[in-house]
Amino acid sequence: MLGDVRVRSRVGFEPERRGSHPYLPIDFRILHCQPESAGPVSSRKIRRLLSFQRYLHCSRASRGVATHNPLHILDHDYTGQAKCMLEKVGSWNFDIFLFDRLTNGNSLVNLTFHLFNQYGLIELFQLDMVKLRRFLVMVQEDYHRQNPYHNAVHATDVTQAMYCYLREPKLSKSLTSCDLLLGLLAAATHDLDHPGVSQSFLIKTNHYLAALYRNTSVLENHHWRSAVGLLRESGLFSHLPLEDRLNMERQLGSLILATDISRQNEYLSKFREHLDKEDLCLGNAGHRHFILQMALKCADICNPCRPWELSKQWSERVTDEFFHQGDVEKKHRLEVSPLCDRQTNSVGQIQIGFMTYVVEPLFNEWARFSDTRLSRTMLGYLGLNKAGWSGMLEEQQAAVAPETDPATPDDDDDDANSKVLPQGSEES
Repeated sequence: MLGDVRVRSRVGFEPERRGSHPYLPIDFRILHCQPESAGPVSSRKIRRLLSFQRYLHCSRASRGVATHNPLHILDHDYTGQAKCMLEKVGSWNFDIFLFDRLTNGNSLVNLTFHLFNQYGLIELFQLDMVKLRRFLVMVQEDYHRQNPYHNAVHATDVTQAMYCYLREPKLSKSLTSCDLLLGLLAAATHDLDHPGVSQSFLIKTNHYLAALYRNTSVLENHHWRSAVGLLRESGLFSHLPLEDRLNMERQLGSLILATDISRQNEYLSKFREHLDKEDLCLGNAGHRHFILQMALKCADICNPCRPWELSKQWSERVTDEFFHQGDVEKKHRLEVSPLCDRQTNSVGQIQIGFMTYVVEPLFNEWARFSDTRLSRTMLGYLGLNKAGWSGMLEEQQAAVAPETDPATPDDDDDDANSKVLPQGSEES
């Protein structure tokens, strides 16, 4: 049972101040807002909420501030263009940024609803379309719009990628309707209510979520429980037997928890072992669920495998979010997290490292499992993007390289020797 899932409310209470680090009065609801729009933050105003976003919407409404309406009626021309894009939703070159603009910021609602309808899930599971739309709107609202990267557009991008993987031959002929439902739900909610900072940040600032989940998969546990809260609040599956609902919630959690990047090697090693033994049987429910986990992991970090014009935007967005966290850590005199110091890191450096040590190993194994045109296309884009960032880094380094005076021949010889011989070595 998920006993700690609570119905969201504006009424909260102060976070408990435990541990060796003092609680920092950082309001995650406005963390990535522009400085001019963020007033002074009082620790007394920070509430323990299942959703930071819902409180922000409520507080804006109480102050008479206009909020974005996710059900805003679109201009007919834009609606037509968005519908045309959805006809090619299975294309790997799908421009999610354009689609989000055409849907007036409602890409997650429109794309996910379309996929549910396309797979016939609404009819198969006898879903109330009003409840489904209400659920998707709440999901979209609970992503932090001000986050440069972990926002509803990222969730839409992951959902579209997940759809591409679900259509791959090995999966399309093996997955059940329940697998498809869970795969799309997990993709849409996998980063729900993400505060725009890392797990290590929550731990070292003694945030209540870190204490609640005992410093283990803190964000992923929160995303899962937030998703369950919305499912229950919307009543989307209220017509199903209790046992089926609870089982669905557990499997949803298993998928979302698999996106914890700190467990990357664990899942990758298991995947390699299955592929080496050639013992994956998609007729087995457990094996199908594991492949769904791997598909979601791929979808979550597939940005480096997209075309350059899309991949570059995502790279800049995630780095912007990293650097903003680093700025907050410096402001509060905390140790700056890896990759979060804008003075010592660059977009290119971060991306090349990420591609080399995280993305490439995962997608090489996925290509072993699904040797298709899509898997080869993704690896092709990955290689091109990696070369693109390497080229940009070389240009930047050449531009800032200090000019030196020509050295004498003797100086050149000494310089060459000093590069060849390790420190402390003797010349032969």
